Parts: sequence; structure tokens; C-alpha cells
Amino acid sequence: MSFAVSVIIPVYNAEQFIEKAIDSALMFTEVNEVVVINDGSTDSSLELLLKLQEKDARIKIYHHKGAVNRGRSASRNLGILQAKSDYISFLDADDFYLKNRFQKDMELLRNKEIDGCYNAVGFHFYRLGKMEESHHFKISTLKNSVPPEELFENIVTSRLGYLHLNGLTIKKEALEKIGCFNEDLEVAEDTDLIFKLAMTYKLAASLIEEEVAKRGIHANNIFNQDHVYQTFVPLLFESLVGWVLENRLKFIYVDHLMNALWIHRFRTSQSLVKDTFYWLGLQMRLPKLCLTILPIKYFPIIRKRKQLFSFLYR
Repeated sequence: MSFAVSVIIPVYNAEQFIEKAIDSALMFTEVNEVVVINDGSTDSSLELLLKLQEKDARIKIYHHKGAVNRGRSASRNLGILQAKSDYISFLDADDFYLKNRFQKDMELLRNKEIDGCYNAVGFHFYRLGKMEESHHFKISTLKNSVPPEELFENIVTSRLGYLHLNGLTIKKEALEKIGCFNEDLEVAEDTDLIFKLAMTYKLAASLIEEEVAKRGIHANNIFNQDHVYQTFVPLLFESLVGWVLENRLKFIYVDHLMNALWIHRFRTSQSLVKDTFYWLGLQMRLPKLCLTILPIKYFPIIRKRKQLFSFLYR
């Protein structure tokens, strides 16, 4: 398998950033094509894309049926479908690659047992940064490399850090086999994909000490909308639990996901009644979960026993 990469870029009203993103991908000889999905943009993104395409035939532009807006997951999935290369990399329209993006990837992926690799991703501020943001915007990477079979545990718990989609290079066939991106998730769809790949394929560390891409930070970033994440992060873990059970993967994966769900869903909750009804509803939505010990292990009154019965732990 030769090392040729299709870079997939979903675009929605990104006229300010898209030229920088595309140019950063085109500077690599490894990039066979830049697959751009115009996701129903209403600004001048499409006009700019057509002008850029005239300069470099590697730019391929696609649209959803009816030229409608369908979101990032559906757009990336269309890009995967249209991609011609054996390997896929991703880039958001407001982000960009650095000159070392594929520096180690080709060497790593010569090993046929490796399905993909991950790199460090940093930040670029298009606006003035705030002092209180310094703790939030940290490099997306791992503190050290781990064997592929230990990757999922270390990223689902954030024990060694976390990964970003811009730093991933993966076989197209691996994406197709896991079902690509979950189109039901408005956010965290990238986390969903990375977790699925880490559970089912061999991903190796590439450049994790040095940034190979930058995320653009500006006023319109989706991750500025905390209420959206509060809604969809629990749905992310619910869907992953169902996916793992359906595909009969390792039981420990379900346990890790349930623990993560507990943290995200219940850490700030103040109502044991609401927690209990949610937990009972979860078991109805995921009946295979009832065949395990986990509904008892993570039942709200069990998880909150020290808080509820603190006098017993003095």
C-alpha cells in the first residue's frame, strides 16, 4: 500500500480561513487530493473554493444533495466516500497543518500491522487570548506513547492526555468498517470516531512531542457553546456503550465508558431522583447492559453512597 493521503475538509461559512487551511494541506507531496465538502455555505466560501481549484487540480469539491447544510459528521462521511487514497487525514476549515504534518507518518505506516497514527495538535488564536483560557487550550497529545492495545484506556480517562482529529492519519478501510462518523452527534463526533478506532484498530504514536497542526481559535468556535456539550457528551458515551455491546468488544471498554458517562452526567447533578430515572431509562435504551454487573456498579445510590451516607465513612 503506497502512502497517498486524502485530506478531508468540511466547509461551512469559512471564507475567512479556508484558503489558509487548503494551502497548508497542498504543500505536501503525500497529499493526493484535498476533498472539500461545501456544507451549504451561505457566504463566499464556494466562490473562493472554485478559484483555488483553478490553481490546483488536487482540490475536489463536493456538495450534499440539494446543496443543503448537514453538519460536520455527514460532510466528513461524504468526504470519506469520495476519497480516492488509501489513507485519510482530516482538517477543519478554520485550522491548518504545519510543515511537519506527515514527517513520521509514512515511516510508521510502512508497518502493515499499524492501521493509523496520531500526532500533537496545538492552537492558533485569531483573536486576543484571555489569561483564564490558558488552562483550557492545551496541546492535544499524549505525555508518552503507549502500545495500541492500551491507547483507549489512556484517552478515555485522559490519563496521559487526549487526541485531536487534525493529528490523525488512518486507513480508509478502517473508517469504513467502524461506520465512519456518528451523524446523530452535533458535537464530540470526533471523539466518538477516535475512541472507536482506538478500541478496534492499531494506532501508533507519531510526532507527539511537537505540534503538526493548529486549531483556529475565534469567536464562532462550537466549543464555546458549553450547553451544546452538556447535551451531547452524555449521548456520546451512551452511543459508544451500545456500539461496544453490539460489536461484542472487551467488557473493560464498557466499564471505562460507563465510568466516563458517570463523570460527565452526574458530577454536577444535585438530584438523586433525576439521576435514578435517567439510569433506569438508560438500561431500557440499552437492554444488553442489563446482562452485566455495571447497572448495579454505577447505580446512582451506589456511586453516591459516601455523599448520601457520609456518617458511615467517618
